[in-house]
Amino acid sequence: MNHSQLPATLPTTDRTRHRRLREQGSLDRAALDAILDAGFICHFGVVINGHPMVVPTVYGSDGRNLYFHGSVASRSLVASPDATICVTVTHVDGLVLARSVFEHGVNYRSAMIYGLPRLITDPEEKLEGLRCLTEHATPGQWDYARQPNRKELAATALLAISLDEASVKIRAGSPEDGDGPDAAPGIWAGVLPLVSTWGEPEADPLLPDGIEPPKHIGDRSGTRLG
Repeated sequence: MNHSQLPATLPTTDRTRHRRLREQGSLDRAALDAILDAGFICHFGVVINGHPMVVPTVYGSDGRNLYFHGSVASRSLVASPDATICVTVTHVDGLVLARSVFEHGVNYRSAMIYGLPRLITDPEEKLEGLRCLTEHATPGQWDYARQPNRKELAATALLAISLDEASVKIRAGSPEDGDGPDAAPGIWAGVLPLVSTWGEPEADPLLPDGIEPPKHIGDRSGTRLG
């Protein structure tokens, strides 16, 4: 994605200001883009009738907006355009296993995005948003598979939230108790990395013999997610 025309630094607002663990916070716009580019599942929180609801869904990013979608019958999506929401994306990179339980932690990358989502109704913009979402999760799939028809588009709610107000935090590295009293007993400490990789494509049982996965899918086998 070409993000060269976007500000290099994320603005600080009252909602995005890093108050705890400030050393893990980042204002680098490239860090936000990297976190979003590395995944495709987000959770968005919204308050409906006074009750909080957190919903997992697939997303796509074009560098300026985050797109997510669902059924037009979804209460969370129908209510979202009228209320500020918080969207989160998190990647777990490993367990930080220290000498004391108190110092245990997690290596992670996370982004929180705040804003008033926009319900997309323009047909061309809706198609472009769905293309962005599809290509974000599986590059090459939009032109390979059948694209949505009018009935399917009418049954789909697509929302966009600006990336202008976002908070990024990243934790990496080893435990932080190696030079303290807990180092004396000789307890092992370190990081247990967590790595996710794509497996081999599994064909639909109803797929006729001789239809192989396209290159853009087959080539992802064994590659790292995130």
